[in-house]
Amino acid sequence: MLAVQIRSGLVETTHEGAFAAVNSARELVAHSGDIDLPFFLRSSAKPFQAFVAQEFGAGLAPVELALACASHDGFPAHVAIVDAMLAKAGLDESHLQCPPLWPLSLKARDLLVGRGATAPRRIWHDCSGKHAGWLRACVAAGLPTDSYLNPDHPIQVRVAALVSELGDYPVEPRGIDGCGAPVLRTTVRAMARMYAALAVDDRFQDVFSAMHRYPALVSGVGNGDAAVATALDGAAKRGALGCIGVGIRNQLGVATKSFDGNDRVAALAAASGLDQVLNLSETVSHSLAVASSVTVFGGGEEVGALESRLELSPL
Repeated sequence: MLAVQIRSGLVETTHEGAFAAVNSARELVAHSGDIDLPFFLRSSAKPFQAFVAQEFGAGLAPVELALACASHDGFPAHVAIVDAMLAKAGLDESHLQCPPLWPLSLKARDLLVGRGATAPRRIWHDCSGKHAGWLRACVAAGLPTDSYLNPDHPIQVRVAALVSELGDYPVEPRGIDGCGAPVLRTTVRAMARMYAALAVDDRFQDVFSAMHRYPALVSGVGNGDAAVATALDGAAKRGALGCIGVGIRNQLGVATKSFDGNDRVAALAAASGLDQVLNLSETVSHSLAVASSVTVFGGGEEVGALESRLELSPL
């Protein structure tokens, strides 16, 4: 539950959602809400999709691996790295099959418009790094690049198998994500298991390190997942429609989902849940709370803020 503090009084609004935390053995240690209700993983799958690209020989350097895990803001640094990822494999933007899109960040879009841009591009899509990683893998493994988004493509088959294995939950039936890639089914319980593996399993050390080291490449500035990777020894990735996964190195996997699709609610719940499970210091707790805070405006003025009322059920 979240509360909205209004200057004229306290108004309670309930956001249906779920939270789960599992330990290094992937055993549930705390939870709230329906942690077994299915939803689509969306971009929270990217760390594992990027890992598969590396398995197939993409050979991504740390900053490139961060972009393969990213829902990037579309600033020049993001775009330049994606462009270099493609060029190293003899490819260019035309090989990307994500749709043309303006950058996620309005500041990045304003920058481009100020420089004369008049139409969206594929490389500005927030998922272009993931697509570039897959294309690099295709070239390295001698696989077709024109069908890399097909659910039957070897890379997508491996992604589905890996995510099913890590979450101990079948990802079928798959859908189609906003970027055109197969989108995978999960639950909060399964997602927490996946992020525990990200934080504990040596196979994922390179992915975890890239995400923790370069949160501004993975996410941008001011997002909840970037705040977690900055404040804690962890890696985090948000997904569209209100989900976020967190891995705390050698300790914990956490997942939250706002079932009304509110991204900020999910980030706020993740920060609150981490605070409760890890008994964070006042400084770190405050840092996460500030980064995840949501101001409420009315009539052009600040009239309140969302505050966490997350209540966990420990095991």
